[in-house]
Amino acid sequence: MPHILLVEDDARLSLLVSEYLQQHNFTVSCLHDGKGLLGEIKQNPPDLVVLDVMLPGDNGFTLCKKIRPDYQGPLLFMTAKNSDFDHVLGLEIGADDYVMKPVEPRVLLARIQALLRRSNAVQPPLERASQLRFGQLTLDYLARQVTLQKEDVPLTSHEFDMLWKLASNASQLVDRNTLYRELIGREYDGLDRSADVRISRLRKKLHDDPRHPYRIKTIWGKGFYFVADAWE
Repeated sequence: MPHILLVEDDARLSLLVSEYLQQHNFTVSCLHDGKGLLGEIKQNPPDLVVLDVMLPGDNGFTLCKKIRPDYQGPLLFMTAKNSDFDHVLGLEIGADDYVMKPVEPRVLLARIQALLRRSNAVQPPLERASQLRFGQLTLDYLARQVTLQKEDVPLTSHEFDMLWKLASNASQLVDRNTLYRELIGREYDGLDRSADVRISRLRKKLHDDPRHPYRIKTIWGKGFYFVADAWE
């Protein structure tokens, strides 16, 4: 039974979500603020974290930054804020997805299941190698590890999936529709910036030039392009 860690200060909502997830074969641990979050993650590692944005004390954005060095699994924000800035900020600091409150239980369940499916897909396609090397960049699919210039590059589960998808199609255009459908779990609506935010985070971690990227290029209106010979 997958273990969900729910951080939500509304006791009634926390109980409703917890009971609903338990009815669908999840184990759920609940916290009502972020004080013990990092300790809980270390002592009882969850398969997925559901994190409210507006919490007493540290808010969800601050907590996400704090736990990401120790937790690379899926993280889903629940937020009552309805602005593109908040959504983009959440993705920039390491969230994998978000839902707006009030959220339909079935929608929350579907988002959780989609994140877990992608996180647990640890076997590479049979026709592909389990390791990819481009100069000083190495990707190990089974270990879900990336090294650049012999140093580990810490990536979240979904950042790794994004990089693997691009690298396994090196020197080919990967269109946005494919990325959204396969990695984010929904069709691209022409406005969603989730993929762009994750690409931006990858560029920072892989020492690409954010203003003039030469390792992972954006082909405007089409998709993204992994440059195979840019890793020497």
